[in-house]
Amino acid sequence: MLYKNLSVIRSFYQSREAISVLISVHRLPHSGIFSTMREVNIKGASSLSSVVSDGKSEIPQTVSVSQHTGKSPLNVQSTPEIEKRYVHHVYDAIAPHFSSTRFAKWPKVATFLSSLPSGSLILDAGCGNGKYLGLNPDCFFIGNDISAPLIKICADRGHEVLVADALNLPYRTNFGDATISIAVLHHLSTETRRKKAIEELVRVVKKGGLVLITVWAAEQEDRSLVAKWTPLTEKYAEEWIGPGSPHARSPSSLLLQSIPESEENGSGENVKDSKECSMEKMHEIIHLASQSNNDSVTFKHEKNTNSQQEYFVPWHLPYHRAEVSGVSASAVANGLAKKDDKKGAVVYNRYYHVFSEGELERLVSGMDNVVIVDRFYDKSNWCIILEKIL
Repeated sequence: MLYKNLSVIRSFYQSREAISVLISVHRLPHSGIFSTMREVNIKGASSLSSVVSDGKSEIPQTVSVSQHTGKSPLNVQSTPEIEKRYVHHVYDAIAPHFSSTRFAKWPKVATFLSSLPSGSLILDAGCGNGKYLGLNPDCFFIGNDISAPLIKICADRGHEVLVADALNLPYRTNFGDATISIAVLHHLSTETRRKKAIEELVRVVKKGGLVLITVWAAEQEDRSLVAKWTPLTEKYAEEWIGPGSPHARSPSSLLLQSIPESEENGSGENVKDSKECSMEKMHEIIHLASQSNNDSVTFKHEKNTNSQQEYFVPWHLPYHRAEVSGVSASAVANGLAKKDDKKGAVVYNRYYHVFSEGELERLVSGMDNVVIVDRFYDKSNWCIILEKIL
């Protein structure tokens, strides 16, 4: 086992153009070998989680991206406003509570991971609380997620993890034997970004490597759930939906500008006035959409797959789990969450683009380096397995 660990570390090595980062080599206590740190090189890495010698995890720290990649890396600062505020910030705020609800493994995902050959290196892009990391004890796992609080939870459990953007995975090309993206792509707000995320999943696996992707389906088995979601109406700007969207909205006077992460904090005090004004308009539209659609949402299969695919899906964070004096209080003050005294919870909205039948296949149809080896519908999710052939 020691030899296998060192082999994995050596496999990380890149050219001198790569940046040096630290990633933990953490052995479980019963192995009786060691818990230490090794220096490895990962090209394009953005940040990481490490385990110090005393076994305590540290909050992931930002690491500069390689300057030798030949292109500007996609990172959080280029992320659309809708994703930063209604995906990234939300999961940061609800991480402990979210993690406590995410423990059951989907049988299809477990079957896929268990079928991989012994010694395979599996990359989990958007690993969340790490519930799939280590599922196959004969394989090696590395996880990444955009949420530092979720990555800290993974690190506390002894997993090998990094904070990284799914559109800019911090691994060299042809690195792993398989990648998985479980319930991640539906949080990306444009077709261009969703396709880029798939291209990254394929890029980082070897020829013959497999990619498993699952996303929420527009065709939900429990139709009553959809009635609790807030449809994003035609008032939303094409600017954030993006010109590459399969259902681009008509032009709107509302332009949602992307606010660099360095300008944001919990209270939003450093955001420029003009951007604050735009966000106030967005909140007003969200409120109007909620008022007009929450009371009666008619769900029809044909209508949903052809038009309605963007939603806000609520997450109820119980008062006793909320940081009343911290993140949640700021979110409520800024209109990014609301209090529901009847349910005793702070309610956050999460952005979702639900996928219609065949949409995943269309996203990969123009890629000449992969073939589709399986596609299926499971538990209100569309799923696809790809094999890299070039």
